Amino acid sequence: MPVRIRLQRHGKKGKPFYWIVAADSRAKRDGRYLEKIGTYNPNSNPAKVDLDVDAAVKWLQNGAQPSDTAKTLLSYKGALLKNHLAGGVKKGALTEEQAEEKFTAWLEAKANKVAGKVDGLAKAEEQAKAKALEAEKAVNEARIAANAPVVDSEDATTEEGGDSEE
Repeated sequence: MPVRIRLQRHGKKGKPFYWIVAADSRAKRDGRYLEKIGTYNPNSNPAKVDLDVDAAVKWLQNGAQPSDTAKTLLSYKGALLKNHLAGGVKKGALTEEQAEEKFTAWLEAKANKVAGKVDGLAKAEEQAKAKALEAEKAVNEARIAANAPVVDSEDATTEEGGDSEE
């Protein structure tokens, strides 16, 4: 039975939400699956991926083939790296501790990179709000200036001087 790791679509029209599943390749896209190993929400920025890395590695070691998108998500969460390191441990190139160290270091670097992106997005959103506020203030000031009564300086001096001339 050929097994694929692929996405199973859920959610409503225009708001997709996916389960990452291990399924028989002959099953329908949203049909029967063997095991749910995670979720993927592309609607948020950055996209939210929850994955049971150990379950994904178990399926990969048993011969499951990921789809293109699932492969990207597995790589993003480090499942492919962990599978690669597990192969090195089996061959004797690495010890279990070295493989775990490398994987932990990679996870920390990845977490820092994602946190940097989140901070950058928050800063950009804050700057956009500040820019919109400044533009709104300028429009309001222009509107107030346009609605204020116009007093001509010549008319004002004539009115004041008009009483003394008569």
